[in-house]
Amino acid sequence: MTAVAVASLHDRAAADALAHAEDPYKALIERVGSARVVLIGEASHGTHEFYRERAEITQRLIEQKGFAAVAVEADWPDALRVNRYVTGTSDDADAADALAGFRRFPTWMWRNADVLDFVGWLRDFNELRERRSRVGFYGLDLYSLQTSIEAVIQYLERVDPPAAELARKHYSCFYEIADPPTTATRSPWV
Repeated sequence: MTAVAVASLHDRAAADALAHAEDPYKALIERVGSARVVLIGEASHGTHEFYRERAEITQRLIEQKGFAAVAVEADWPDALRVNRYVTGTSDDADAADALAGFRRFPTWMWRNADVLDFVGWLRDFNELRERRSRVGFYGLDLYSLQTSIEAVIQYLERVDPPAAELARKHYSCFYEIADPPTTATRSPWV
């Protein structure tokens, strides 16, 4: 039997054990052990069941294993707005407002009931913690490359203009693949 076949049988046995455990979430979290990073994939986008399960697993990782960041397949600027809300540093009145930045297709990936509930839960969870110990929510997608670049440049222009110039220089490598700047701000290109 090949190593791949043995690994596959092992994975199936582990999945079967989880499915039949009294508390499958507890068994799953125990399998995480001391891992510092857990990647949660999904078989399809937009499936309520996957979103619900992902939120439950993520909540348990935060509560039981002390995870301090949620990194999602989402545009960085839109997720930053959610991060500000869940960490108590935004003016958004509620989770729905915090998720309103997600306007690019597919909006349903982030502006749905399961994510809304999770973002509300994370805000409540964080309110009980000191500011420096709050769990963050971060987007890692580059679909909004130009918007992300503009957000970084605008921030740096306010706090560190020389760093903004350096960032412009480094971002110039994206000139051929990024859309032209979409705001009235100074172009990020050198």
